[in-house]
Amino acid sequence: MSVKKDYFKTFCNISKAFGTTLKKEDLLELIVQSAIDSMDGKAACLFLANEKEDVFEPVCQKGLSDNYLHSDPYKGKKIVSEILEGGYLAFHDVSSDSRMENKEAKRAEGIASILVVPVIVESKAIGVLSLYTSTVREFSQDEIDFLSALAEQGGIAIHNARLMERIKQNAVLFHDMASSINSSLDVKQILHILTADIAEAFGMKGVNIRLHNEDAGTLELVSTYGFSEEFINKGPVETDKSIVEALEGETIYIRDAATDDRVQYREAMKKEGIKSMLCVPIPSGEKIIGVMRLCSDIEREFSEDMIILVEALANQGGIAIQNASMYLSLQEDKKNLEEDIWSHRLWF
Repeated sequence: MSVKKDYFKTFCNISKAFGTTLKKEDLLELIVQSAIDSMDGKAACLFLANEKEDVFEPVCQKGLSDNYLHSDPYKGKKIVSEILEGGYLAFHDVSSDSRMENKEAKRAEGIASILVVPVIVESKAIGVLSLYTSTVREFSQDEIDFLSALAEQGGIAIHNARLMERIKQNAVLFHDMASSINSSLDVKQILHILTADIAEAFGMKGVNIRLHNEDAGTLELVSTYGFSEEFINKGPVETDKSIVEALEGETIYIRDAATDDRVQYREAMKKEGIKSMLCVPIPSGEKIIGVMRLCSDIEREFSEDMIILVEALANQGGIAIQNASMYLSLQEDKKNLEEDIWSHRLWF
């Protein structure tokens, strides 16, 4: 009972410490150091998912030499699957465990036993926390439960820190882009901001915009960024269900463009390396004047705050496009009026 009580007090103290900072770097250090101090470990390492590379990378470690070689990061997904299945992975003696890689490196580092638990947020593994000991140890259930709880609490803290960081970044991004969009009456510049700048800001493979030509009943590709010429010229998209639904005012999320039957050119998407997409309507007043399509080269989910931000930028873009069009129309009217007045002067 005393061990449980000690762990409970330790966990309470750590939880309080998590509440003192929202800086991600500080949180990572706190998680790793807490694991070592609380469990008398030699070292600890926190690995977090890199969705772009589809690997788990070490983001913070203590007690290990700089040149210590971790296991192949590309095998991380398999390891995480095993951890999720059993709740943890324990290596009692790394020198004799057949599952263990780089045994010589671990012996040279002075590692005897390892305990690995998942870092889970909203039922999704975002990483793993590894504890290393200098003596061979059979990890008790209390120790396993404590490290698992620490990893879970740390995961929530990381998630909240990322969320706050993203909110700040989104606020700055919206301010900067909205200012750029609204400061111009050049339609080409507005469209460039809505494609190139958004693609770069959100790490997309590419972004394109199609505007509705009411007279012809077609969708005209007016701006594109990040795509090959072959993909750009693949053909008309009026029957693409994702675009049709977006034209009705609904933002459409496509998780896998190569298999979703709402996507018209699935083979072309696959060849271009497009995985996930977001199709966002571009409104102007009461009408939807076009669609902006964000394409990712990794299979991903789009967070709610990102979708709201993109929708807001599309809205700003729609207003700016309409204002620019009205300006051009007024310029044309002014020119016609001047020509008309000049013709009357000639008559007199």
